Amino acid sequence: MLDAVSLVLVAVINNLRDLEIARLLGWYRIPLSSAPKVVAVDYLAFYQTGAFKDERWRIQFIAQVRGVELTTRAELLRDEPEHPRARQEYYKVQLGALERLEQPILAQNWKRITFFYTTGEYLLKAKTINDLVVNEDERQTLWRSLRERASDQQALHPDLPQYPLSADVLAALLGIKELDSSRSKPD
Repeated sequence: MLDAVSLVLVAVINNLRDLEIARLLGWYRIPLSSAPKVVAVDYLAFYQTGAFKDERWRIQFIAQVRGVELTTRAELLRDEPEHPRARQEYYKVQLGALERLEQPILAQNWKRITFFYTTGEYLLKAKTINDLVVNEDERQTLWRSLRERASDQQALHPDLPQYPLSADVLAALLGIKELDSSRSKPD
């Protein structure tokens, strides 16, 4: 169950097929080459891109993470053996049931999102994507929690920096550098 201290990774869903895979088969894929530093989180929150027409540019589904394994795209999508990235490594994030949020979290002014981290507390209160951005004074704590989780799961990347970190480095690691700049923009 999502609670205030849950670690949440906002992940991008580019098409209906990937959402259906998450819903029906219970997994989500992340290319290792573009994966965030830590994938050992409690929940994924799915950001729906422009491909979703009337339900675009929002988060309306979350799912509990049940496990993570490394595999190839060919193993995940067996109907695409000739895909150019078939041999590339991907994280297969195993999921619980998709949960629909009571109110979607809307993107408002900006639409291009990459992976970023937040917490259950922020997710439960958010009305817009900007509301998911962890306050600067809480970012060291969030990064410490992510590092500890990665270490506990034996998923620690050797290149994960120690804390304390500068505000710029921390924002980049958490995937929220672009979000910070959008916070200061007037509506």
